[in-house]
Amino acid sequence: MKAGLVYTGTREIENGWVHVRHGEIIEVGSGPPPHAGEVVDEPNCVAMPGLVNAHDHMYQWATRGYVADGTLFEWLRALYPVWARIDADTVRVAARAAMARLLLSGCTLSTDHHYVFPHGRQGIFEALVDAARELGLRFHPCRGSMSLGESKGGLPPDSVVEDEDAILAHTEAMIDRYHDSKGGSMCRVVVAPCSPFSVTPQLMRDSADLARRHHVRLHTHLAETLDEERFCLEKFGRRPVELMEDLGWVGEDVWYAHGIHLSDAEVDRIAEVKTGIAHCPSSNMRLGAGACRVEDLVRAGARVGLGVDGAASNEDANLAMEAHQALLLARVRSASPRALDARTAWRLATRGGAECLGRDDCGTLEPGKCADIACFRVDDLAHAGIEDLVAGLALAPPARAQTVVVDGRVVVRGGRLLTADEDEVARDIAATSRRLAG
Repeated sequence: MKAGLVYTGTREIENGWVHVRHGEIIEVGSGPPPHAGEVVDEPNCVAMPGLVNAHDHMYQWATRGYVADGTLFEWLRALYPVWARIDADTVRVAARAAMARLLLSGCTLSTDHHYVFPHGRQGIFEALVDAARELGLRFHPCRGSMSLGESKGGLPPDSVVEDEDAILAHTEAMIDRYHDSKGGSMCRVVVAPCSPFSVTPQLMRDSADLARRHHVRLHTHLAETLDEERFCLEKFGRRPVELMEDLGWVGEDVWYAHGIHLSDAEVDRIAEVKTGIAHCPSSNMRLGAGACRVEDLVRAGARVGLGVDGAASNEDANLAMEAHQALLLARVRSASPRALDARTAWRLATRGGAECLGRDDCGTLEPGKCADIACFRVDDLAHAGIEDLVAGLALAPPARAQTVVVDGRVVVRGGRLLTADEDEVARDIAATSRRLAG
């Protein structure tokens, strides 16, 4: 791979190249490149580490545009009955759409937090993994869960909650079937109860025990809204982060989605225990949930990545846009243009997300790392003439990547997806969305 500028995540190399063999970066440099069987030459692009999506709900591509002006709890109450109708085919079609859009935005590694398993619907988790294999996306599927229905004081309707023993048994089966802990792995399974208001404390504890027994990671939503904070205080007498401490949900193997409503002490504590935060700026703004204290978390040394969140609260899955949104939202929250700079925003979108997901083999372009690369044009109308190319890509986020390489395989070329027909994917998701809407 040759590019006009190679941004490794730590340095910038003009007229640089990245030499790849068997899915691994073996050398990065400038000047005449080494001999290679295939050369991808993008002289008008910046090549950077593939972007990392640290939080998503891919099934929501089938329910975009609902409750356009609702709060999180209003939005959830309206959508839970619709989500109760999903099946494996819905999830497959929605996942293909989400993954296609992610790849086209330069994302090479994504998680997906799937927690809706309607009664009697088989093959949902399997559909997610199959879609990632087909499209060529490095994937960390989360086996999510909901067990605390309305009849027991939770938020979700009883029709979409599961028996806790069944949740744990299926989660363990999915780990046994799909989790690959080796370096360069294309699939790793995560244990991920949905949230403090949709599962019991006992399921949180049992899930943590299961994950640590199998050496896999833990993920959940936390501190997203003030409604959630009030729920935790009223039901458990604890703030959300305090509740996580009580349940054993802290440490290097845990990352939370959102982390908006944190106190100063909680910011410091999250950094101290090396728990990650997946910041989802577009979703947080769409739902009016608040603004994550990204600049404070970064300053404290916390692990912070970026997520697109579900497409029902974002309507898109463009990781480059999330870097842009994170940059601007941090500056608005702090009333300072120095709150977050462009290169830190790109670090959140690459190495920061990889750290949340526990990947030390992704997130930068260095020898020994996975050959995951995103190339963005800088000679197009949006970027031509901007001297600082890396800052320009954050300030004017590209609509799509020019070239994307995952595990050494070119999956996007000339701004077009090579592993699926984009028009067919769009037709399928449109038809599925209409069917689900009834």
